[in-house]
Amino acid sequence: MTSSPPRALIAEDEPILAAALAHALRRLWPELDIVATCANGVEALQQGLALQPDILFLDIKMPGKTGLEAAEELAEQWPDGIAFPHIVFVTAYDEYALAAFEHAAADYVLKPVNEARLGKTVERLQQRLRDSAGTSGTATPAAATAVPVTAAPSDDNLARLLAQLQAMVPPAPRLQMIRAAVGNSVRMIALADVVYFEALDKYINVVCQDSEALIRTSLKELLPQLDPQQFWQIHRGTIVNASAIATAVRDEAGKLSLTLRQHPAQLRVSPLYAHLFRQM
Repeated sequence: MTSSPPRALIAEDEPILAAALAHALRRLWPELDIVATCANGVEALQQGLALQPDILFLDIKMPGKTGLEAAEELAEQWPDGIAFPHIVFVTAYDEYALAAFEHAAADYVLKPVNEARLGKTVERLQQRLRDSAGTSGTATPAAATAVPVTAAPSDDNLARLLAQLQAMVPPAPRLQMIRAAVGNSVRMIALADVVYFEALDKYINVVCQDSEALIRTSLKELLPQLDPQQFWQIHRGTIVNASAIATAVRDEAGKLSLTLRQHPAQLRVSPLYAHLFRQM
């Protein structure tokens, strides 16, 4: 039985660079089927979920969503039972930042595209597709891993990459108190009293045991100001106080959620952060 050709999606907001990458890939890998070229991260997320390619070439800096954000949301929304794609990040980062990609076992292509470097990436991708097809016992490249998506190595690699890149950001001063506007007054909330933070559009909902308050910032701005030993990101829209976690429960579909001490909310855990709750 003849296997279907591997399928790839390119997300790059600069048309000339997108065309150059597609042209180079066709020269180096004629069998590769480029099923879509997306101009921003939002389109990459939508087309990735709709087309379910075997490989994603994601530009790091794109309008709407970055390549990292698109990859994170794809991992969260990827359907059960379908293998998660191999990801190649297209980046203009310097050598220091590229160490993060190496550490996370994530492949990357530097701008402008160098065919020799891209050729090595193609060889690695071809080998990974062969290995995973052999492991799964099928010849279909779409079966990129025999491991369930909720525990796929790609999720761990992406989680490590996000953590490594975040560690390169200069540390921000640690917050001691949260100042939240409530009507005409400013409420002072001790961090120890916060159960979890929840992203709501341009605001963050600060949830305490018996009250809530809104602050105008983003989780991306807030996270570096929190103690990572105390506050854990468990989803792209949720940061939880680790001391407030009672149990981590996995349902029949493999989805992980948290129950909290002295609070009725149940919080969903993204597959990217499931490693935080593996048994020690």
